[in-house]
Amino acid sequence: MAETRRRRSTEERHEALLTLLRGGADGVETLADQVGVSASTVRRDLARLQREGRIARTYGGALVREVFHERSFGESAQLFAGAKAAIAAEAAELVPAEASVFVDAGTTCLALARVLAERGPLTVTTRGLEAALLLARVPGLRVIMVGGQVQPLSHGVAGALSEVALGRLAFDVAFLGADTLDAERGLGEPTVEETYVKELVAGRSSRVVVLADASKFAPDNAPAWTRLTGEWSVLTDDGVDDATVARFRRRGIRVVPVG
Repeated sequence: MAETRRRRSTEERHEALLTLLRGGADGVETLADQVGVSASTVRRDLARLQREGRIARTYGGALVREVFHERSFGESAQLFAGAKAAIAAEAAELVPAEASVFVDAGTTCLALARVLAERGPLTVTTRGLEAALLLARVPGLRVIMVGGQVQPLSHGVAGALSEVALGRLAFDVAFLGADTLDAERGLGEPTVEETYVKELVAGRSSRVVVLADASKFAPDNAPAWTRLTGEWSVLTDDGVDDATVARFRRRGIRVVPVG
């Protein structure tokens, strides 16, 4: 009887946590205060909910991602800014002097573009409108904008025109964004065209690094996927749990938590 009551109490607490997360509450201390338990109990609860695929751990908290949802660029820019800045700073250290670099679309890659603006001279190719506009203003940077159809939410370009341009370019290092990451399925995106562009870029690059905050490791049913290979690495933040990192490493993918 006592075990049944304890199990029911745990389940009720988990449901309360999920309700708070859906309502926008974040941070372990905030959740602990709301639920009325210790921070260590909340951390254990979040770890269990993550193992069950019901939440994604983030930089200092958690969020519920039960179905695939492509955020707009503006919405994404407001989330996990600290994690993205830390990832970008680490990524910039991987850029050789006077290199030819590919910077993907998305807000984490835009954070990298802000750092690279101080690191010229470089040649930077991008499919992100915001990154191109930012870097084009910087003396000493040569900026190439890949052509194609503009994606309405991410502001990245993709399609046949991208293939034409990328077939004539080569990169010392490519930094790719991701809507979601899975050890078995790989990198998930809203469209096949976007995954294909990433594959083209990877094939023209000496080194490929995926930039993704911890929220991107949530289980998601993205419409399109491209496989990660052992030659790629992933830079993320320290919100990714050890078990998730281990699953990627077992498949030969190096995951590097920053922070």
